[in-house]
Amino acid sequence: MSLDTARMVRMANAIRALSMDAVQAANSGHPGMPMGMADVATVLWSEYLRHDPKAPDWADRDRFVLSAGHGSMLIYSLLHLSGYERPTIDDIRNFRQLGSPCAGHPENFLLDGVECTTGPLGQGLAMAVGMAIAERHLNALFGDDLVDHRTWVIAGDGCLMEGINHEAIGLAGHLKLGRMNVLWDDNRITIDGDTDLSTSEDIKARYEATGWHVTTCDGHDFADIRRALAEAAADPRPSLVACKTVIGKGAPNKGGTHHVHGAPLGAEEIAATREALGWTSAPFEVPAEILTDWRATGERGEAAHAAWHKRLTSDADRRARFVNHMMGVSDLAAPALEAYIQGIAANPPKVATRKASEMALGPLTEKLPQLIGGSADLTGSNNTKTPSTTPFSADDYAGRYIYYGIREFGMAAAMNGMMLHGGVVPYGGTFLIFSDYCRNAIRLSALQQIGTVYVLTHDSIGLGEDGPTHQPIEQVMSLRLIPNLNVYRPADAIETAECWALALQTPETPSVLALTRQNLTPVRGEGDEDWTGASNRCAKGGYRLRSAKATRKVVLLASGSEVEVAVATAEALEAQGIGADVVSMPCTELFDAQDAAYRADLLPADALKVSIEAGVTIGWERYTGVDGLNIGIDRFGASAPASDLFEKFGITADAIVPQIMNKLNG
Repeated sequence: MSLDTARMVRMANAIRALSMDAVQAANSGHPGMPMGMADVATVLWSEYLRHDPKAPDWADRDRFVLSAGHGSMLIYSLLHLSGYERPTIDDIRNFRQLGSPCAGHPENFLLDGVECTTGPLGQGLAMAVGMAIAERHLNALFGDDLVDHRTWVIAGDGCLMEGINHEAIGLAGHLKLGRMNVLWDDNRITIDGDTDLSTSEDIKARYEATGWHVTTCDGHDFADIRRALAEAAADPRPSLVACKTVIGKGAPNKGGTHHVHGAPLGAEEIAATREALGWTSAPFEVPAEILTDWRATGERGEAAHAAWHKRLTSDADRRARFVNHMMGVSDLAAPALEAYIQGIAANPPKVATRKASEMALGPLTEKLPQLIGGSADLTGSNNTKTPSTTPFSADDYAGRYIYYGIREFGMAAAMNGMMLHGGVVPYGGTFLIFSDYCRNAIRLSALQQIGTVYVLTHDSIGLGEDGPTHQPIEQVMSLRLIPNLNVYRPADAIETAECWALALQTPETPSVLALTRQNLTPVRGEGDEDWTGASNRCAKGGYRLRSAKATRKVVLLASGSEVEVAVATAEALEAQGIGADVVSMPCTELFDAQDAAYRADLLPADALKVSIEAGVTIGWERYTGVDGLNIGIDRFGASAPASDLFEKFGITADAIVPQIMNKLNG
């Protein structure tokens, strides 16, 4: 039930006051957007958004995404005012300071109620597409009684300009995600100045062209805002609401200009704003009657939550199925693969690891209904579809395979949103070279501590004739630079299955599976017939695949397709009486996490250490030392069959053995 206009104005002004005071105290931040969208946010949170501050993780809550994350004081104000445990007023007082959960941009792991980490413009909206996908899928599985919520997004001009916006809204429109509503802060201002400086496109027409419902409202007229939000909620299409606003609304001199976008108002302008708003409270103080009105906004969500919980618990079998589904797959992945790995260990197949991935996905997708796959228009190349994953479409939201189209960045961000939503575990494929297109979303997977899985095939010059534009050289090593990201480069079918198990066991760490196009000779099999999750050799990141027969003088480290090259090199050295260990290194991140004794045992000080990887050599010296050898490719590739390329670039035993002999002989 809506409050009278005077009370709504005071509630919105509380957002304005907290926002300008926090930015002023920090001497940095973006007060303009929170002040401009305060009226829209007040109507949304008090009358439309279904949430329960006392249960922030309620599964059927509406999701609210502040895509324009630079305006973070908007969500911090909303969370505090509506009664979430944090941020406290002291947290807000310490906005942007060390130790405060009120960071410069909202971070999902710092505050309940922040659904995703935003700031890189456009990604919040794109993640919201993934949340809307997850909602529709779970709704198809469990019905309206348990899953029936909306995804609301506040986005600015920058979010709508970024290229990822085109990818995201195209996908949402195609899939008819009508539970998604975007509230556009249409204030015509960017940091540089008026948007006329940089754009003249018809944004509303662009959204309409992609299948969205579009409406407008006066972002400072409560009745008109209500009308537009109701219209958006009722339309079966995803909706864009263009909210005409004044940036920095309330600031008499700087409001409506770019000067209020990304800088404090200043003491003089804040005093003038207080007078213009009739706000007489001291900084960081909210009058009791206004706070009471705000705290009452959560009551609607509390009642809805209670009714939902009653429905959930009315059927014990359905409750168990729902709860188990929402728990994820981290404890189920290894058991799902045991019989498969034991089966192929007896007769290891010579296949590309992209094919080995498909083989492992067979039992995984059959036994784990939470898995939702997809590909950015490379299904037949990424091998990400299985018989258990029928297409997810506007006609069948129960499907578990998403055809993302040529939208690598949009796919990656949507998968993040799906993982953040809960109840689904997404994996998606493209070529490794195109990880550069979606890199910032991969980085956000790591930053947000979510276990999104990226299946990146065609992982080296081994893809062959497509040439240097498609042959990754620096990509594997560059992905290894991202904190909290596990990069797996398996050497054969068994390692690929082990890496899949590990990827699904880390819900707080995303994974990259870098997989080959070319077939690989098996390096594992014997001894794996009784495989269990506990005997996963890849779990340590690196392990001794073969021990030296003669006195050990060399340790060969390799990943992926180059492990078989290392094995051939070791055999050639042993034929000359030189003992050589072979260490398979599928995941350097997991290896680095092992204790010093384990690492020293694999990389002894008295042996020449040689790395072999068909990519840049930088980074491997941390394992081989200054006196070691690093075999790789520090230039772009060429167009030719894979075998010719490995010979040209010296990634063969015949080319490597003489270099080792020269090094040993001084």
